Amino acid sequence: MDNKKVVVVGGGAAGMIAAATAGGRGMDVTIVEKNNRLGKKILITGKGRCNITNSADMETHIGNVVHNREFLYSAFYTYDNYTVIQLFESLGLETKTERGGRVFPQSDKAVDVVNALKKHVKNNNVDILYESPVNSVIVKNGQIHGVKLENGNEITCESVIIATGGKSYPGTGSTGDGYHIAKEAGHKIITPKPALTPLNIKENWVKELQGLSLKNTELRLYKGDKKVFEDFGEMLFTHYGISGPLVLSASGHVVGIEKGGYRVVLDLKPALDEKTLDLRIQKDFEKYSRKNFSNSLDDLLPKKMIPVIIELSGIPSDKPVNQISKAERAKLVELLKNLSITPTSLRGFDEAIVTAGGVDVKEIDPSTMESKLVKGLYFAGEVMDLDAYTGGFNLQIAYSTGYLAGSSC
Repeated sequence: MDNKKVVVVGGGAAGMIAAATAGGRGMDVTIVEKNNRLGKKILITGKGRCNITNSADMETHIGNVVHNREFLYSAFYTYDNYTVIQLFESLGLETKTERGGRVFPQSDKAVDVVNALKKHVKNNNVDILYESPVNSVIVKNGQIHGVKLENGNEITCESVIIATGGKSYPGTGSTGDGYHIAKEAGHKIITPKPALTPLNIKENWVKELQGLSLKNTELRLYKGDKKVFEDFGEMLFTHYGISGPLVLSASGHVVGIEKGGYRVVLDLKPALDEKTLDLRIQKDFEKYSRKNFSNSLDDLLPKKMIPVIIELSGIPSDKPVNQISKAERAKLVELLKNLSITPTSLRGFDEAIVTAGGVDVKEIDPSTMESKLVKGLYFAGEVMDLDAYTGGFNLQIAYSTGYLAGSSC
């Protein structure tokens, strides 16, 4: 068996899978990690529970990838979600599937996921070098010859797998190191930007709704007159704007927000069409016929939202409901079905779940994850220009590309 020397730069999900896979093939593998522990970012995913993957079929996984989904066909079908679940269970980590196909550890503890991956790494005889940031790769005649650490030391090897992650949650060590290494080796970098991140909103009234969570809302994102995203689910109002799963997914479709032209339209009652909603409002007005407008919306809206909707409707709050005109009611229906707000910017990398942008996948072989420019240089995970919606899809990208890189190096 070939005892080739392989260095994996980065000990996150992609790096650990890549290293264990290469080690299982008999390679002499070392993970070079800048932190003092492996899997630091995994610990904060899924609010500390770690959404390991998604139980949906792989076509659904591909459909949930925002950028460069075609690139992932080979990786996803070579190493799919069921293989991932089987791997974790073989390592002693029991899993459970929740709403939307999200797969979590039975224990609800992300640290158990990290420990299972560390066990996988150890089982495959991988060495680990902690607190060792990599400065660059050593390339001679278009071929990898090793890596150079920031402390000046060099490690000679025949293959390098860059699995340094993106720029999201920089406190975990994801500070874009891989981009500099790849660029120096001749690779093009698609400008990284925060993805799966909350949105800052222009309208001041949004602040009044801080902490309000909406469970069944339809969100549409427009750029000019063109609808670029639409989905249904949960969202949250914050002191700066909006967040929650719906908003995070929409954020991946925002490009050049600083130039303006974007608007978010919320349907607060997606289960009812305009006519049905109007009838529902009439019924409530009948029920509260002796009350003012401000006291007639308790059955229709969350308490926090009532003053905001009253103000935006233009209907005086002290107007008796039995005096509200058909035209005023129509305006209220329109407002509830099309509540428009203006996003001004994305929140930063500190709050982004993943990074959009990274190493241009056109310069990477999708069947091996090897660089088309430098022989023996491979990539895995978020360092590449790949990102997906929430729900376990981004971690599946890490495992699948990590496995291919570890299988091919």
